[in-house]
Amino acid sequence: MVDVFLSSNVQALAPLARFQPQALIDHTSCHERFGTVVDVLGLPLLAMRQREVVDALVARVSWGIKTRIAFVNAHCANVASGDWQYRQALLSCDAVLPDGIGVEIASRLGGEPVVDDLNGTDLFFPLCEALAAAGKSVFFLGGRPGVADATANAAKARIPSLKIAGSYHGYFGPQDEDAMIERINACQPDVLFVAMGVPAQETWLARVAARIDAPLVAGVGGLFDFVSGATARAPRWMRQARLEWAYRLLQEPQRMWRRYLVGNVTFLSRALSYGWQKRRGARRRSISNALKRALDVSVATTAIAGLSPLLLLAALAIRLESRGSILFRQERVGKNGDTFEMLKFRSMYTDAEKRLDSLMSANDRNDGVTFKLKQDPRVTKVGRFIRKYSIDELPQLFNVVRGEMSLVGPRPALPREVAKYSAQDRGRLAGKPGITGIWQVSGRADIPFQRMVELDVEYLNTRSLFTDIAILARTPLAVIMAKGAY
Repeated sequence: MVDVFLSSNVQALAPLARFQPQALIDHTSCHERFGTVVDVLGLPLLAMRQREVVDALVARVSWGIKTRIAFVNAHCANVASGDWQYRQALLSCDAVLPDGIGVEIASRLGGEPVVDDLNGTDLFFPLCEALAAAGKSVFFLGGRPGVADATANAAKARIPSLKIAGSYHGYFGPQDEDAMIERINACQPDVLFVAMGVPAQETWLARVAARIDAPLVAGVGGLFDFVSGATARAPRWMRQARLEWAYRLLQEPQRMWRRYLVGNVTFLSRALSYGWQKRRGARRRSISNALKRALDVSVATTAIAGLSPLLLLAALAIRLESRGSILFRQERVGKNGDTFEMLKFRSMYTDAEKRLDSLMSANDRNDGVTFKLKQDPRVTKVGRFIRKYSIDELPQLFNVVRGEMSLVGPRPALPREVAKYSAQDRGRLAGKPGITGIWQVSGRADIPFQRMVELDVEYLNTRSLFTDIAILARTPLAVIMAKGAY
């Protein structure tokens, strides 16, 4: 995402700040994507304006960030429902762009509407103009013999400053694959457009993209036919009315009737079913969240009142043993990565943070993320006692009342720990952190970090009011046993 942006296209760097890659938690891919995504039939589709997408793609190309994109229309979604390899190829893309009125309708039925129709034909020329302004080159691969060349010529005629790295038809076999990749890399394109049709282009790119040097690779379906003029586009009024599919059906009824007449009905029926299931699930989650919040507030306020003598006694003991604040305030990472100030009774000497670096080599954990030391010299005598029986955690009841934490959930991590998280680890940030949780009642610090992540993610995926009550019921025994508490 550097060279040309230092002069005339500095503004193109702005989208990069807005659309930093982020891990997509609710889908199977571990690849990082940019921008906001919405769930449409289980596929993560970009919800961005066309101009924003163009700017973000050009920024990523200029910085050399490897990016693979695909386009999904109703037909693609139908194919993906029955072709697991194609579906996996889509999920592993860095961005999947919504194409057509069918996908827009499905997104609204699912309660997560896309922002713009980002079909490849409308996106192509704005993207090429931005690439030309940035001094980037493109390579066209696919289509019948002569179509890729005609596409390159048409793009050059409309955008004279566009650098054409090369073009080649799509009629090559597996035995020619290595030679084709060498041909592409020898031309050193910044962008590779691949028009092999669905699902061939996505599965091929998913397999070979790592061997292609171009920062941006895109599967574009029948785009070359439209750009080269081999296939006429619908009149503008039909495109504006979102009836381009009807025009294609009229032009090629024998070839397209099954895709549009049967396929559209199949797609819409699936969209209705999926949307209904999503909305029902959202209602259930809303009720569950309301019940969880009611439990948090009622139990936390009751506990604060009932445990007030213990709170005062702990505060007095801390003050008598060592100088410094009674409470320890520390920035922690909560739900969706938001930070908040977590409260604890101070269990260490006031210079504990300054002494941390000198103790890192003695870390009892070897996960490279968290720090735990059984015989930590920074802990006071009172601190050892209140840590052993989790009394130091009681001020977090106020965090619960304020809505920053829950009674039950993953323990809140430090920002420096989250910075080391993998995409899988970030799954434990999908819910509010808790005072207690499944791994705390299962052994606390004796539980390895990766097992802790597994337990937390499993809890977040299956949580219910009854689960929370069960964990709360197990917590007093876990505190008394003090297993893994240090």
